[in-house]
Amino acid sequence: MLKRFANGSSRTVPEVLTGDETWIYHYDPETKRMSKEWVEEDAPSPTKVRRARSVGKQMWAIFFRSSGFVEAVALEDGKTVTADWYTTVCLPKVITAIESQREKTGIRGILLHHDNASSRTAIRTREFLENSGLKTLPHPPYSPNIAPCDFWLFPRLKD
Repeated sequence: MLKRFANGSSRTVPEVLTGDETWIYHYDPETKRMSKEWVEEDAPSPTKVRRARSVGKQMWAIFFRSSGFVEAVALEDGKTVTADWYTTVCLPKVITAIESQREKTGIRGILLHHDNASSRTAIRTREFLENSGLKTLPHPPYSPNIAPCDFWLFPRLKD
């Protein structure tokens, strides 16, 4: 990948589109870090009541690139991410969003970076991507350190 992008000096780096799914809870309690506050030296610490996450949650697929947010697609309650959903619901919405953001060029030059989940590696998904003209970046197995959603977007989204 470093060769392909000339160690970051290539002009195609900003055209990388990445996305993944995550659960978004209707109520997510504050983390310890989020609830820290300054108190005077001799003052008692404030009482923190522990609260559980809310029962309500929804799976979202969120896509972005270096220029910002592209699309967020909600998965219906009780459904799982499958190649069928990914190719008939999710990716068409993402492609439409990119085409509206890039009226002149559309998806030309966009490189999709997604992980190796079964919905992404299925024959149906590969055929859809080939037919739509959306090219992909290879994602090496067991490489969580290059999944921007996991180490950059989702922690910030949930803070």
